[in-house]
Amino acid sequence: MCQKRNSREAEIIPKKKYVKVDGCLAIAISNLNFNEIKTLSCCCGHGIYPMTIVCESNLGIYELFSGRFIPRESRFYVKDKKGYYFIPEVMEEAK
Repeated sequence: MCQKRNSREAEIIPKKKYVKVDGCLAIAISNLNFNEIKTLSCCCGHGIYPMTIVCESNLGIYELFSGRFIPRESRFYVKDKKGYYFIPEVMEEAK
């Protein structure tokens, strides 16, 4: 887990491009993409919410750790009053 707004670049191997992600997830995101697991979004949770990585497969869009499918193609995260992001479907499972 890293501090809020502590981002690093992760390499998206097939496209040879870099994207900014939470610093503690940069290596994991690079490795997932290197192994042809397409990542769309991620957040470490910053000690407030569960760590999440949104991936896409031929079955649909899902959150990696919970295995929950997400019915949206974008805007996976919702911002709380303090400015932290979470995925509602993952929070439903955590209850």
